[in-house]
Amino acid sequence: MQTPTANLTFSTVYGPVNSWRYGRSLGLDPIGRVSTCSFDCIYCQLGAIENHTAKRDIYIPTEQILMELQHCAPWDVDMITLSGSGEPTLAANLEEIIEEVKKLTHRPILVLTNGTMLGESEVSRALGQCDRISVKLDGFATDTLRRVNRPVTGYDFNKIWQGILKFRQEYLGKFSIQTMVLTPWPKESLETYIELMRSLSPDEIQLNAPTRPKPIKRQLDGRGNHSSSERRPYETKQLKCVSPEIFEQIAGEIRDRTEIPVKYKSENKR
Repeated sequence: MQTPTANLTFSTVYGPVNSWRYGRSLGLDPIGRVSTCSFDCIYCQLGAIENHTAKRDIYIPTEQILMELQHCAPWDVDMITLSGSGEPTLAANLEEIIEEVKKLTHRPILVLTNGTMLGESEVSRALGQCDRISVKLDGFATDTLRRVNRPVTGYDFNKIWQGILKFRQEYLGKFSIQTMVLTPWPKESLETYIELMRSLSPDEIQLNAPTRPKPIKRQLDGRGNHSSSERRPYETKQLKCVSPEIFEQIAGEIRDRTEIPVKYKSENKR
């Protein structure tokens, strides 16, 4: 049996993770053992978020990340991904981390973000150095955002969306939108999403399904990847997925009507 999370030794470097979107990816965690995020998504693979905040701070010193990353040389991966234990853009030393990791590894850098901080000039400047950005967009209005992503007080859909739009206009790297499909979409939701994607014009749309079990409490190994078929040494909840047929229909209509490449992972597509 695997060791429970509470007894795991924390490292800022984890993986490599085999990603259906990015190939072989080495994870970097600038947040630390305590999960910290401006969202508390109902499907979060980390479990319940322990520090629900939009405060930027230095959670892990850059020197620690670089020291632990050096032990993984020669970094035989397709991508180095900043994500980990919450929202990576909350790390106040994000720009320094990206700069130094690029110098050290000479590998493409990807940041996975929920988009809440994209309106901040310091965050936008830091992310401008990344090769790829993938921004979460699950709720297309404030009520669905609150229900699915549960943002901290002071963040609604319009505020987050305006930050995403502004960042998209300035960013020169590859820009993707990732969306979790939790239920069949009514026609009006699909129409809204298509219009949003047309106005944003991302390089790629990534649709996902909650195939991975959600830990009831915070679990460090949630940073990696595991499927619903793997038994975990702690309590989890498996969310229901829409049928592959409905999922593929949604993906196909978005692709056909926006002419934007769509990648997707449904229940039968590992």
